[in-house]
Amino acid sequence: MVTDMHDWMSNRSFQAGRRCRDGAGRALLALAFVLVLVLFSGCTQLIIRTAAPSLIPKFTASIFEECDPDLAKDAIPSNLKLMEGLLRSDPRNKEILLSLSMGFAGYSLLFVETEDPERASRLYLRARAYGLQSLGEKGKSLVDPAITRERLRTVLNTISESDYETLFWMTLSWNAWISLNLDQPEALSQMAAAEACLKRLLEMDPLYMHGLPHVLMGVSLSARPPLLGGNPREAMAHFEAALQHNRGKFFLTQVYFARYYAVRVQDKALFDRLLEEVTTGYAGELKDVCLINRVMQQRATHLKKQRDDFFI
Repeated sequence: MVTDMHDWMSNRSFQAGRRCRDGAGRALLALAFVLVLVLFSGCTQLIIRTAAPSLIPKFTASIFEECDPDLAKDAIPSNLKLMEGLLRSDPRNKEILLSLSMGFAGYSLLFVETEDPERASRLYLRARAYGLQSLGEKGKSLVDPAITRERLRTVLNTISESDYETLFWMTLSWNAWISLNLDQPEALSQMAAAEACLKRLLEMDPLYMHGLPHVLMGVSLSARPPLLGGNPREAMAHFEAALQHNRGKFFLTQVYFARYYAVRVQDKALFDRLLEEVTTGYAGELKDVCLINRVMQQRATHLKKQRDDFFI
């Protein structure tokens, strides 16, 4: 049966592949093919563990390389559900858990947060949960409400470079969820642990994904009031460090710099300059984040229209 199913899927994949315009479509077909093999085979974990190391990273890369936001927005949920199906047969597969954490976090950040913050909060928690699951006992310790600051630091120091990406996407999701729920006591009680994770990311590799850890810290320090640890001066330093590294080619940097720091300090000139750089820039110069750049161009255009609402 597996052989017959393989022949059928190969033919279907070929026909559908001719209609696909990009790598995102091909990644979806490949994931579907693996899922079908899993469903019709008794060697489920073997198939997944053989395919995951090469297939899953290609899927995540193809999504961020996609330059058509509408196509990506439609494709990502299907891919994520396919991977959740694969995870059921191999619940500890770190490749799948990382991609699910990254996928739900990225989807929420790019396509949900500005339109539906409540739904984005749920998706961020889902992304965080997959990241924590991948980290195992260390992940459980990070969200233990009784953990001391010293113990938290010890746990973070034991996280290896191989788990850096997992820590990154888990931390992004956690801090994003907190930013959306600053009026909730539960979010405030978790702020110290989430910030400690972010600081650890900066210690390990502040230039990951074109300086995104610096951007996240800049957002955190800008969005929070001083009583909760906000510090605009330090925030600006982090944004500038990211810009220096990516030379202004990763547009998420300018958009978040404008939306959070420039609005916080009421600097209209900086707000206008940063968003103009984004709307007039070339999104495809950094091919690995073309999707993010295109979405940020759309967001910059929208922020320009809201300009009068942000400044007194």
